[in-house]
Amino acid sequence: MADNRIARGIVLVPCLLLGGAFLATAAWGQGAAADNRGLAIAIGAALFGAGLLSQLPSSDEQVTKPDDDDRSP
Repeated sequence: MADNRIARGIVLVPCLLLGGAFLATAAWGQGAAADNRGLAIAIGAALFGAGLLSQLPSSDEQVTKPDDDDRSP
């Protein structure tokens, strides 16, 4: 499958925003949010990790040949 930078960006932005929101809640949460601090940290870290993993280039090779290699008449 070809590498698609737009799709990777679409995954990255929400993951970073939501991960940051969960981590901010864990850092500055008061009351009921303080009771779930560990859960907020775990979800925030998982979202950050998923966003960063989506940026790794795929190891798949191209499925189709480039146009330059096609020498049919």
